[in-house]
Amino acid sequence: MVQKNLLRRKGRTFLTILSIAIGVAAIVGLGALANGLSAGYDSFLTGSKADLILSQPDAFDVSMSTVDESVSQELEAMSEISNASGMLEGIVQAEKIPLFFVFGYPEDSFILGRFEIVEGVPLDSREVIHSRGNPILLGSGSAESLKKEVGDTLRIQERVFRIVGIYETGATLEDNGAVIPLRDAQELLGRLRQVSIVYIQLKDAALSERIERRVERRWPNLSLSRTDDFANKQMMGDMMNAFVWLIAGLAISIGGVGMMNSQLMAVVERTREIGVLRSVGWKRWRIIAMILGESLTIGLMGGILGIVIGWLMIFSFEEFAGFFGATSASITPALIQQAITTVIVLGFVGGVYPAWRASRLPPVAALRYEGGASGGKVRRLPFGGLALQNLFQRTTRTLLTLGVIAITVGGIIALEAAVFGMTDTFAFLSAGSEIMVRQAGVADTEYSALDERIVDKIAAYPEVAHVSGVAFSGTMLPDSGMIFILFGYAPHEYAIQQFNVIEGERIVSNHQIMLGRMIAEALHLTIGDTIEISSNRFKVVGVYESSVTWQEMGGVATLRDVQNFMGRPRKVGMLMVKVHDPTQAEAVVVRINSQLPDAHASLSGEFMDEMPDMKNVNAMLGAISFLAIFVGGVSVLNTMLMAVMERTREIGVFRALGWRRWRILRLIISESLILGLLGGVLGIGVASVLFNAFNHIPMFSGMLVTRWELDTFLKAISVALFLGLLGGLYPAFRATRMQPVEALRYE
Repeated sequence: MVQKNLLRRKGRTFLTILSIAIGVAAIVGLGALANGLSAGYDSFLTGSKADLILSQPDAFDVSMSTVDESVSQELEAMSEISNASGMLEGIVQAEKIPLFFVFGYPEDSFILGRFEIVEGVPLDSREVIHSRGNPILLGSGSAESLKKEVGDTLRIQERVFRIVGIYETGATLEDNGAVIPLRDAQELLGRLRQVSIVYIQLKDAALSERIERRVERRWPNLSLSRTDDFANKQMMGDMMNAFVWLIAGLAISIGGVGMMNSQLMAVVERTREIGVLRSVGWKRWRIIAMILGESLTIGLMGGILGIVIGWLMIFSFEEFAGFFGATSASITPALIQQAITTVIVLGFVGGVYPAWRASRLPPVAALRYEGGASGGKVRRLPFGGLALQNLFQRTTRTLLTLGVIAITVGGIIALEAAVFGMTDTFAFLSAGSEIMVRQAGVADTEYSALDERIVDKIAAYPEVAHVSGVAFSGTMLPDSGMIFILFGYAPHEYAIQQFNVIEGERIVSNHQIMLGRMIAEALHLTIGDTIEISSNRFKVVGVYESSVTWQEMGGVATLRDVQNFMGRPRKVGMLMVKVHDPTQAEAVVVRINSQLPDAHASLSGEFMDEMPDMKNVNAMLGAISFLAIFVGGVSVLNTMLMAVMERTREIGVFRALGWRRWRILRLIISESLILGLLGGVLGIGVASVLFNAFNHIPMFSGMLVTRWELDTFLKAISVALFLGLLGGLYPAFRATRMQPVEALRYE
């Protein structure tokens, strides 16, 4: 009977299944990316035949870990160790690929043995050693995607590499990246004489405890881990999984409210049918089982369709997904189990209230039900026209529809406000300067590494008053589990004056730090205390306040300290340029970009829009907004379509009384737009709740900041009205096509 009930209402069933399927597809597609990334990290960390890994403690990611290259040579000289090799990992721009993994190894590294050369020659071959140019090994996946062969060239950022070989490892992340000599990687990433980690191969595994004691005594600021333990500590996979559930949760919430709405309307539509079933002896539990069975069936069908859509997404965009280590094989049984469990829970939750309501229908009252009304006492508002009165008559349906719109709008607006908050953060960094400068061609501002000599070149321009370099890096505070952003400024330059010190004083020398007020309060630190960041100890000399909350969750140390912390001596991430006459700023930007090819300058107001980070974020935001609007639109369409079906006889009466089709159309569209407007207002409240909930997660506490603007509120209302209009057009058109006589006969 469950199957027959669903097939009798094919349109409604399909729309509900589709809204659930999109949410499941988000879980499967994004989850596959997260699995691919984690598997790729596990592969190059644990598949190296190394026993131990030496790294910077509490580094947020492998690429942010910094170890001096000379450590490898000292380790190899120890009697317990047979081999030691540094590795430098980073993300760059390669021709048309915005995010491309590169791995730098010494030419004689024992790790290179795991890269099977299928074409060309290895990096340590005589042919490569005695040839000119910058050699590179391409993974088989990246070679196929880029349509490159041995002998071709590949431009990475501002450098050209010659492809000498193509390799395979069996790990998708590595096979969609590239391997270059360590020296080239250090120059490319601006980290001379530095590596991310050091792989250690022991002569005997039983010697691990002894070597751990020796390393701890020799390098107390570094951390030694077993390869599998180090892989498990990587935060990138956890961040990706959090992102997966954030986006999938948004889509699933919209679909879940839509499912509850659909099932509730099904109960109302079938009131007389349920009355018949109760009158012939059906118990309440049997009615509940029937409605829950329908909900669970819809959920399972949506889950299966979503898994198929997710697989097709990964398969269709395998070239893009492959650069993150994801393939269709990344859709693991565990991921499928998560998706199915989610839709079962969703089906149960979405069907509980409708099933309970159906079981509570008295048989006699249900048999008398004529359709088109709520079945209860008619309630009227003391104000408003017919459209508003109709919505008020069906309070439950109206509230559920408002919930769909509010969640959709709230999710979109929350994400957009967070992006505005990021803009505020960088606006804070550029305060007092007219021009910002970063490294040209970098895939992410995190990897920007400008030589400090550029500072002197720009400072020599007659139009320039001041030039200040800034460096910044993220790390984890192990005791609190929070992310800590460390900023580096020269103590006596103008840029550091932007920090409003409320306690103590500004830094004046190395090994001192100013803490943001929020982080100081969270860690219970005061002036004179010491804070340890990745085994680096700093004395707290000041506490500052900022109008940007995110800034208060970090600290400011000297530029030299942060450069050493990052392993980028004499390198800065960005430059802040102040000119004598602001009207000359644009001319200075043109001059910097034409005379200094390694640098990219922008006016401070345009800097964020030109950052590769922001372009990627905007692209992601656009995709998420489309997903949310699509799912929300389907749910609203489903709801309004059912509302029209429920009111078939009522519409027939209006038509019999002489209402024209355009008047029916206007009534349904008006209801949809009112729902959209009210849902938009509620969506702004939902966005605020989402922010508060996110900022109460210890790991992210204070990291998400917002900037509420008039444009944000206008967009919220616009999106909500669009959802209402999108969901109401077809139902309104369908209502106008009803023939009065047939509508009056509708049961």
